[in-house]
Amino acid sequence: MKTTDTVDALVRPLVTSLGYALYEVEYQKEQGSWVLTLYIERADGGSADIDDCEKVSRAVEPALDEADPIVEPYYLSVSSIGLDRPLKKDRDFARNIGKQVTVKLYVPVEKKKEYTGVLTAFDAQTLTLEAQGGAPLVIARKDAALIRPYIEF
Repeated sequence: MKTTDTVDALVRPLVTSLGYALYEVEYQKEQGSWVLTLYIERADGGSADIDDCEKVSRAVEPALDEADPIVEPYYLSVSSIGLDRPLKKDRDFARNIGKQVTVKLYVPVEKKKEYTGVLTAFDAQTLTLEAQGGAPLVIARKDAALIRPYIEF
């Protein structure tokens, strides 16, 4: 089992019990040191603030120390997922049904490489956008270079 999967299984129940949702676990080398990052949000879908991140960090650190799922030394980081975090997994798409997203494509479709519309459906291979006043657009997930929530400034 991958390190991230092991950590996810270990900390997800704890994070959930604190009133947060665990969005993703990353484990990577940054500037020569290993960093374990837990991305969280509030269970109601709201963004986590620094106090929320600290609360989760203090709660999961003893569990990680006790289980010791990682051999090498690492830093623990807990972070909010952020407003523009890319949609990658089915749970990301499910959370964004009915919301506007921007899709950037590897190759143009109808002479465009970027589309913004309401995400109306998805499955393992495709996602469906409904642009304002336009017909639904079905895009193969493998053709999408980047999918993010649309943020209006």
